[in-house]
Amino acid sequence: MRGFLASSIGVTCAAALALPLTLPAAAAPTKAPARAAQPTSGARSASTAAEPELPGSTQSLPLTPTTRDRILGATPEQGLTRDDVHRFALVGVTWTDPDTELRGRVQVRTRATGTGEWSGWQDVDTHNEDHGADPGTAERDSGHVHGSTAPLWVGDSDAVDVRVRADRGATRAVEPQASALPTGLHLELVDPGAEPPAAGARPTARRATVLPLAATELPALSRAATEREAVTMYGRSRPYIGPRPRIITRRGWGADEKLREKGFVYTKKVKAVFVHHTASGNNYSCSQAPSVIRGIYRYHVKSSGWRDIGYNFLVDKCGNIYEGRAGGVAKPVLGAHTLGFNTNSMGIAVLGTFGTAKPSSAAVTAIARLSAWKLGLYGVNPRGKTYLKSGGGNLYRKGKNVRLNAISGHRDGFATECPGRQLYGKLGSARSTSARFQGR
Repeated sequence: MRGFLASSIGVTCAAALALPLTLPAAAAPTKAPARAAQPTSGARSASTAAEPELPGSTQSLPLTPTTRDRILGATPEQGLTRDDVHRFALVGVTWTDPDTELRGRVQVRTRATGTGEWSGWQDVDTHNEDHGADPGTAERDSGHVHGSTAPLWVGDSDAVDVRVRADRGATRAVEPQASALPTGLHLELVDPGAEPPAAGARPTARRATVLPLAATELPALSRAATEREAVTMYGRSRPYIGPRPRIITRRGWGADEKLREKGFVYTKKVKAVFVHHTASGNNYSCSQAPSVIRGIYRYHVKSSGWRDIGYNFLVDKCGNIYEGRAGGVAKPVLGAHTLGFNTNSMGIAVLGTFGTAKPSSAAVTAIARLSAWKLGLYGVNPRGKTYLKSGGGNLYRKGKNVRLNAISGHRDGFATECPGRQLYGKLGSARSTSARFQGR
């Protein structure tokens, strides 16, 4: 009766499969994977060459000053043009110091594999410092974390052109001879790898409590079945709990478990949900969503230096729900999604960018379903309020108890555009729907 809630289905450790009534102590994180070596001209990155067995690759290419940057008085600009790279589908820019903000504009254009057609210039979201592990945590202080933009999904590509230009206002704050751009700028080209092997027989909801290690999804349960599982977890019933939705496991979307750090880190409970958008663009199909997630996972670990993907769950435009950070879908896994408020919360990221584009109704409903189940496991009303202690950020000082909605947007804990104006505007509806799923 315990295996149904196991995360990291491909991990054979018995401890990862059990769901004890007393949560395990937080595991001490091991060191994050080292940054991919910088490739020489015309060569693949060291990570690609050294790990040919891994599904996917990361190429980390240093940016250099452009001709414009060498003109006296010009706005600092760095860039890169390469048509000899290994194919990729997701891009981002990183730099050395995670505490340094990239005050400028990042644009890329890419050449599609097969057709040879170049895209137009696309903006990469540079406001990504609001994601990540909390200050003072082992993950944040590992020495491997880098500053990074949001990742951008560009589709199967084999050439790239990138330019990074500082804001004019940023140049006034530095010495005349100094660059307003962060040091160590690199272009990250991520190949998410091939699709995972076709799944075998999927367990039915009836047999959902006993799943094989290779299970690619946790099937949806009825509310009655979910309540019975809650009794198994806590030894008593929960008065309000939403039915568990179908969840595609890490095995299901093809997570390479060798990329992330070993072990898991937990907090005490889940008191709140923070909703995000990935800011990776909307040009993906639902069949491509697993590839997008594999790309984000690799970018978070290999490029940004995090211990695992930052979000606890992800949702695509068709309303499919995916397990994110490993450790157990029902457990209070410590994520790296809302800087300053990762403790006792969980992060749900909708794949896409929702500043002007509207999220699908399926995605909003998925947020409500998932929140009704997960918050219900911890006795939380989705329409209610809760208090979280700030770990430090640009809105609240470290140690301040902050009153928040049980379903909040990222911007409620940090001054950011995330989850985009259009998605943020749907959170009121998500709270009401989630409460109804709980029977309130």
